Amino acid sequence: MAPLCTEGVLLDDTPSPEWHSGVCVGDDSTKDPTIADIDARRQAFGKMVAPTAAYADSDMFKLHCSRSSNKPLARRWESHLTAECLIRAPGILKVAARFLKRPGMISLAGGLPSPDCFPFNSISASIPAIPSPNGGKVSEAESTITMGLHDIASEDAAFDLSVSLNYGQAAGSAQMIRWITEHTELVHNPPYADWDTCLTTGNTAGIYQALRMLCDKNRGDSWMTEEYCYASALETALPMGIKTVGIKMDADGPIPEVMDELLTNWDASKRGARKPHVLYTVPTGQNPTGLTQSAARKRAIYEVCQKHDIYIIEDDPYYFVQLRSHASKSNPEDKRSKLSVGQFLASLPSSFLSIDTDGRVMRIDSFSKIIVPGARMGWVTASEQMTERFIRHAETASQGPSGFSQSIIYKLVDEKWGHEGFLNWLQHLQLEYTNRRDVMLNAFEKFLPKLIVSWDCPTAGMFCWIRIKHNFHPNSKVYSALDIEEEIFAACLKRGVLLAKGSWFRAEPDLPLNDVFFRLTFAASSAENMEVAVRTFGTALRTIFDLV
Repeated sequence: MAPLCTEGVLLDDTPSPEWHSGVCVGDDSTKDPTIADIDARRQAFGKMVAPTAAYADSDMFKLHCSRSSNKPLARRWESHLTAECLIRAPGILKVAARFLKRPGMISLAGGLPSPDCFPFNSISASIPAIPSPNGGKVSEAESTITMGLHDIASEDAAFDLSVSLNYGQAAGSAQMIRWITEHTELVHNPPYADWDTCLTTGNTAGIYQALRMLCDKNRGDSWMTEEYCYASALETALPMGIKTVGIKMDADGPIPEVMDELLTNWDASKRGARKPHVLYTVPTGQNPTGLTQSAARKRAIYEVCQKHDIYIIEDDPYYFVQLRSHASKSNPEDKRSKLSVGQFLASLPSSFLSIDTDGRVMRIDSFSKIIVPGARMGWVTASEQMTERFIRHAETASQGPSGFSQSIIYKLVDEKWGHEGFLNWLQHLQLEYTNRRDVMLNAFEKFLPKLIVSWDCPTAGMFCWIRIKHNFHPNSKVYSALDIEEEIFAACLKRGVLLAKGSWFRAEPDLPLNDVFFRLTFAASSAENMEVAVRTFGTALRTIFDLV
């Protein structure tokens, strides 16, 4: 349990029987929080005071902290953790930094550089206007955000470069932890009390640290993923000696019955690994297939995980890239309509975190797809136990995200936009990517030979997944599916178009390849380039399959 705190400042290492006014708002911790609730809590606390290397955790900023909540507590997960994870101790210098909270403390202990020697007096960024969904006008004028070296002292600010650019806690700055905590309550409202969050240096780094915590080749560990999986996750597990087991998918994602049967009948001697105790899944706009799991599918998967005591890594970088319905003659829906904040939040799918009553989910989020990848900044949410272990890994690895990234992201999402402005930005992104997806789908309809090609309309993410009926190939009795995939790939490459092979994403590449898929992304290319690329792809297919 976190020590008692005011807004971002530890009062004492020993919990006090008295709660600071405003820490816990009301008694109904199951009620969905609103932006008004968050604003009221901030006003009750007043200015945030979080100096260099200030300790922070989510209990400091929740509307209903763990002690007062009527939600259940998370399960403990020692049996799932690796020996390496269990023996990691807190970084002693990070612990010592907590003494800096005492007024008048003079520190000669930490190796903190003097902010007066930083070669930056300020940093700034120009922020574009957020286009109105109705087109033409803008919902907000272009503006500039700036952070100075001593804003806390000179401008009564909550964050400045003297703090953000110095050494800090591996969990991230208190300023960003506050925003992430509020955001998590607003969007997911986890149904157990003692959840916590911390920053990461991006989702791939989060996956790596989670694997180090949960899987160990020395005890013969394996993990489960979708049968087609994010390639970097597979490449992370492989050199660690962790066996990957792919779960067959349908149009709704991993099939729970297949997963249940696999786990029920697991034979460690035949499989060469002990029964998996970890599931890795990308539930929204899955990379590479573009599939999004329904609420019913998530609950069914969660129940299988409860039955077999599986811990879930929910990697969800595309969660906010929800795509509107495909506009067509049969569906002339106005995709440009703007939703209210309440409508927008209600439109978001349930997450594994939002149905997690056990604390068996580690959710990994990222700013990469919704702000910028180069920030190398995201966050994880899990039980206090699992988040604390995650932070112990970060203390001896990444030390948390860059201070420059935290500075700019904080100024943007907290001071500039606030939660409502951030949600408005996400709506703009959704509409932008919806339009791009529709360009690609229209090009498919126009240029691809439907006799041998099929696809589904993605409802989230950045990818279209193309299935090729390779048995229509003139030499299908001689060529393998892998040969045909390579022939298509090489023909497109020769014509100046690069596609991603489906085989690159196979969870178990040693198994026979029975289907030929290609992943196409509509995220970055212009409409003109997408049309050229899809037309070229179609020409290559017609040539290879002898189609007129």
